[in-house]
Amino acid sequence: MNSNVMFEYQVLIKENHLDSFGHVNNAVYVKLYEEARWDFITTNGFGLDIVQQHQKGPVLLDLQVRFKREIKNREMIKITSQTIEIRNSKIIILEQKMLKADGKVASEALFTVGFFDMKKRKLINAEPEWLIAIGVK
Repeated sequence: MNSNVMFEYQVLIKENHLDSFGHVNNAVYVKLYEEARWDFITTNGFGLDIVQQHQKGPVLLDLQVRFKREIKNREMIKITSQTIEIRNSKIIILEQKMLKADGKVASEALFTVGFFDMKKRKLINAEPEWLIAIGVK
């Protein structure tokens, strides 16, 4: 059983999220997932101001997104986010899901994220403050 914190983020789907088929555009899914990630890391003390100040922070290394159910205009969805694995102290695997109002999964994604030093231009070991921000206990 995963003991890491699960974060939740609510968003109302609006017209600008849609494609010509009237459902959420595939690129918007990735954008909404990112919005949810910034929300929980900022809330937990590791927002953009800290990243810029310390020149260390998250970089996306890989993503896998699955689309399971349509999300349409003016639907309220919930995005859940949870760290499911840490690899060699530098890389985390984050699972995110978009849930419809009835609880059914509309999309699920796995993000591989590294902790990056912008001055050294390389991945470094995740700092304790970063682990707290991503909900690792």
